[in-house]
Amino acid sequence: MDQSYETLLLEIDESGICTLTINRPDKLNALNNQVLEELDAAVDSIKENCKVKALVITGAGEKAFVAGADIKELSSLDPVTGEKVSKKGQDIFQKIEDLTIPVIAAVNGYALGGGCELAMACHLRIASENAALGLPEVSLGLIPGYGGTQRLTQLVGRAKALEFIMTGRQVKADEAFEVGLVNQITEHSAIDEAKSMLSKILKQGPVAIKNALLAVKEAGSGNGYESEARLFGELCGTADFKEGTGAFLEKRKPNFSGK
Repeated sequence: MDQSYETLLLEIDESGICTLTINRPDKLNALNNQVLEELDAAVDSIKENCKVKALVITGAGEKAFVAGADIKELSSLDPVTGEKVSKKGQDIFQKIEDLTIPVIAAVNGYALGGGCELAMACHLRIASENAALGLPEVSLGLIPGYGGTQRLTQLVGRAKALEFIMTGRQVKADEAFEVGLVNQITEHSAIDEAKSMLSKILKQGPVAIKNALLAVKEAGSGNGYESEARLFGELCGTADFKEGTGAFLEKRKPNFSGK
């Protein structure tokens, strides 16, 4: 990854796992306009880089994943600019959700407001024991604006989403796990645990993983079953399908080509 950013760190390991770190630890990695602009460019770069097989998103330091948005920038918004900022954030986070490589948020501390919304835009979330998640926007006279009202509802259900959003309270890691907001809690490094999970995912058929992401995205859309059947059928014509079924019948480990 040869791009340089002022607020992000990008690195890719030999297995193709890219780690994207929001790097403003002195500001608890808060999302200001510069971070969002650079995040947008970084996601485009990752999408175009065939060497990247999976992505971990995290925050610098041990206190915060992303502690929220830049309140000073928010305070200057009016109805017109506010809607534009919301749509911009939604568009960037949608790009993350739309990636056809697996994306895990390594939630290593506070993930509040826009930070919680960023974590929810990732396909999976692994939280450290000290993690705290929440959408406290109502305390500012706002609601979540980067997709949080929609994604939280999808993850935990309407009643819990309304409870968390309307009270604005922080949810500790154990409760976040209980309600399905995070997939796993670790007493170790959330980044290491995310990479460990991704290493297991990357052993599977890569085209199947891509189609799984596409199929699950359609859940509840009205076209989900149709999309599943089409994507299942597509896979039946791939070299990976022939290799996977052949390896099973021959009682050996598959050697997937991604084709």
